[in-house]
Amino acid sequence: MKTIGIIGGMGPAATCDLYQKITDWTDAACDQDHIHIIIDSNTNIPDRTAAILHGGKDPVPELVKSAKLLESAGADFLIMPCNTAHYFKDKITEQVNIPLVSIIESTADALLKKGVKKAALLATDGTVQSGVYAKVFEKKGIDLVTPDEEGQKVIMSLIYDYVKKGIMDPKKLPTEETRAIVKKLQD
Repeated sequence: MKTIGIIGGMGPAATCDLYQKITDWTDAACDQDHIHIIIDSNTNIPDRTAAILHGGKDPVPELVKSAKLLESAGADFLIMPCNTAHYFKDKITEQVNIPLVSIIESTADALLKKGVKKAALLATDGTVQSGVYAKVFEKKGIDLVTPDEEGQKVIMSLIYDYVKKGIMDPKKLPTEETRAIVKKLQD
């Protein structure tokens, strides 16, 4: 069985969510049937959106540090639950000898398998404005829609003012505003 290396900490809740999903979706009758996973929850990785859009600190050195650590620990391949960090994917993979599976490519392939030709993207400004999803989706023939300017502000607030601060209780999240954005994109 292959060992997965997770470049995590962007944010910690996304890392936990990914690990939980892998554990939940693994067909296992005992501990030994589960997938060997090594997680580096590196919270020292600078903000990716700030780096992409505002000249913030370059996250690549810390991303590479995590990738190399996971490789040296025995990971056969890497994954990252942070969509925005995939903007730096090539800079990471050129410094390690194991592959980094793209969340973007995997998402596009899963959508195509389901026959989806148009998808909405709710993500950080860095993910949206960098075009990391748009480029891959266009190549695969999937139309991509994103919120309007006001809707994008709500999504950024949801990510930065709630999720990244560990506020996950649905009663405390801007659910009505988010639903309205989703409805508008569906229409």
